[in-house]
Amino acid sequence: MSWILLCLIAGLAIALGYVAWRNWIAPWRKIEELIDGIGQARKPRTFLAGGGRIPRRVGLALEEIFNRQQQLTQQLAEGASGTETILAAMQDGLLVVDAARHITLANESFAQFFGLRETSPGAPLLEVVRDTTLDRLITETLHTGESNRAEITTPERQLEVSAVPMRDESRATTGVVVLFHDITQLKQLDEVRKDFVANVSHELRTPLSILRGYIETLRDNPKIPAGELTRILGVMERHSKRLGFLVEDLLTLTQLESSTPNLQLSDVSVNNLVRGVVHDWEKKFEDKNLRVIVDLAPDVPIIRADETRLQEVLYNLLDNAVKYSRAGAEIRLHAHRHDGQVALSVSDTGIGIGEEDLPRIFERFYRVDKARSSELGGTGLGLSIVKHIAQLHGGRVEAESQLGRGTTIRVLLPGKDTAKTGGVTET
Repeated sequence: MSWILLCLIAGLAIALGYVAWRNWIAPWRKIEELIDGIGQARKPRTFLAGGGRIPRRVGLALEEIFNRQQQLTQQLAEGASGTETILAAMQDGLLVVDAARHITLANESFAQFFGLRETSPGAPLLEVVRDTTLDRLITETLHTGESNRAEITTPERQLEVSAVPMRDESRATTGVVVLFHDITQLKQLDEVRKDFVANVSHELRTPLSILRGYIETLRDNPKIPAGELTRILGVMERHSKRLGFLVEDLLTLTQLESSTPNLQLSDVSVNNLVRGVVHDWEKKFEDKNLRVIVDLAPDVPIIRADETRLQEVLYNLLDNAVKYSRAGAEIRLHAHRHDGQVALSVSDTGIGIGEEDLPRIFERFYRVDKARSSELGGTGLGLSIVKHIAQLHGGRVEAESQLGRGTTIRVLLPGKDTAKTGGVTET
């Protein structure tokens, strides 16, 4: 009898143990596995813990927590990706440093400005960029807690730098945000403007001084001999014409460089254009006994262009060729196809241009021989006008020259089907 009782008791204990294991021990082990999986951002196959009501509720709560964690991770990833996209798209350089002047953030433009391969967060700024001006600017901003500006010059760029302090809730300075704006082009344009003003002033000063001097002479000496008076008036006329040419070229260049040059486009036969210009210049060629060779390829296509502006191109090129050619020399005009474009060139056998001067001849007011150019009445703007007209037609200019052997200026213009122009009026 006692043996049977013991068996019943043992069976009951086993049953109670199984129920306890199934409803309490096994579910909480499952809960522990779910927690480990969530901690590793690994989604379990199921969140059902089984067992009693409480483990099941815990499993459902863990599922909700996991889903929210996934949503938050996705939002953070999207935010980080958006921030990286914005930083990468910024043309200005961005640098953020902490109070110890360690880098916390830097974009690609900053790295490019200073020629850096990478900018590791946490690296001391002075180990990455050794620039005393930048270091002094950040130090002053951290010390004073006020915004500061400076300019930094690198081997390739000029940068305007703005430093703004970062503050915590107690208004203590915790770091500095630094913006780098590339002002290289602005500086270059400013230098061009200054050079332009200086060159115009210089070009105007000489003829104006001569005219003023002779006017004073005529006023103070009304009874000047006829021969001397004729000479003075001739000089005044020559310099007044020089002033007129200068003003006319300046106005032309200003219009070409404006946002609305208003080209009057039409179909232009380059060959007919060249023949017409050569006919207009016959007298000047004869006066200097110049031999003119016109070489026009029969397959030169019609181009879409402003015929008046192209005449200006040829006038300026021929004017230079005539001025710098010796009496009895040869001038050649050539038009042909060239890689889908129309090449129009004027060559002379004159004094030529040195290798060091050749790259600059299309600059405004640049003269290889300033004394001789002024003597011949040049304004120094002709080739600059040629370059601008070519660019407005979607083309470009080239120059070849050797001292003592002559010069070739070539204008390349797109064919009618590929022409690209701006500010144009169709006719």
